[in-house]
Amino acid sequence: MFNIGPHIIDSQAVLAPMAGVTDLPFRRLCMRFGAGLAVSEMVTSDVNLWNSRKSSLRLVHDDEANPRAVQIAGGDPEMLVQAARLNVERGAQIIDINMGCPAKKVCKKAAGSALLANETLVARILSAVVAAVDVPVTLKIRTGPDVDQKNGVAIARMAEQSGIAALAVHGRTRACAFRGQAEYDTIAEIAQAIRIPVLANGDIETPEQAQSVLRYTGASAVMIGRAAQGRPWIFREINHFLETGQRLAAPTLTEIQQLLCEHIEALHRFYGTTMGPRIARKHVGWYLKTQPNEEAFRKTFNQIECAQQQHASVQNYFEQLRLNEDKAA
Repeated sequence: MFNIGPHIIDSQAVLAPMAGVTDLPFRRLCMRFGAGLAVSEMVTSDVNLWNSRKSSLRLVHDDEANPRAVQIAGGDPEMLVQAARLNVERGAQIIDINMGCPAKKVCKKAAGSALLANETLVARILSAVVAAVDVPVTLKIRTGPDVDQKNGVAIARMAEQSGIAALAVHGRTRACAFRGQAEYDTIAEIAQAIRIPVLANGDIETPEQAQSVLRYTGASAVMIGRAAQGRPWIFREINHFLETGQRLAAPTLTEIQQLLCEHIEALHRFYGTTMGPRIARKHVGWYLKTQPNEEAFRKTFNQIECAQQQHASVQNYFEQLRLNEDKAA
C-alpha cells in the first residue's frame, strides 16, 4: 500500500498506460481484477485535437473506479498546463505526464521520451503542471535518451523537487524502444535517490517476476503493460502471490469465455457498431493466443463486422475447445 497524494493505492500492481489498449472498458476490467491504478491512454496536450473521435473517447471516464488517472503528452509547458486543467475539470483525479513513449510520431514533436534529452525543459514542464492543478501529478519516464546518457536519477530528483507525487520508470532508454531486455539497476538507483513512490515498469510478465523486481529495486509497485493484454487477471495473480507466496490457479476456460464475451460487449457499447467489432479483434487475439487453433479462428473472426456474429463466433470456439477436452479425457 502506498499513496499518490491523498489517494491510497492498495495494490503493488498497476496498469501501464498504453495507446490503443487502456481504454475505459479495459481499465474497468483491470481495476476489477485488482489493479491499484489504471492510467488512461495518452491524450495529446493540443486541445484543438480533442474533438477527434479518438481523443474524445480517451477523455471518457463514466463510472470509472477511483482514482481516475489521465496521461497527457506534449512538449510545450503552456499547452500541457491547459490540458491538465481541462482534464481535471472533466474528472481526472491524477494527471500523469508522458516522458516515456519512444514512438517516432511522438518523439518527433519533442514529446514523450524525447524530452529526457532536455532537462531544462523537463523542469519547466513539471513545475508548471504541478502548480496549475490541485490534484497529484505523476510522471512516466525511461532511464534516459540512450545507454550513454542514462539521466534517470537526475530526472527523478528533479521530479521530486518539482512536486511530482509518484514516478514510473520503464527500464529501457528511448533509443532502446522495446528491444532487448529491460534493466532494473537504474530503477533501483532511482528508488534509492528519492522518497516519492517509484513504479517499476518493463518486461514483468509473471507474479514471480513482479516479486523479484519489487525486492531488487525497492520500488513501491510494479507497472504492468503488455503482459496484461488478454490477461487482465494478472493483477489478481500478482496480488495473491505477493500476499501468500503461492500461485493462484489459472482461470478456467469457462471463466475466460465469460470474461472475453463481457469485454467484447463492453467494446461494442463503447465504440459503437462499426468501430466496436474492429477494436474487439485485437483483444480477442490477445485472450486466445495460448489456446489451440487460435490462428485459424482469428483469420475467420477478423472478417466479422457484426457484433452479434462476433459473440456467437467466440461462444462456438469455446464450445469446440470443451468438446475437444472431453474427447481427450
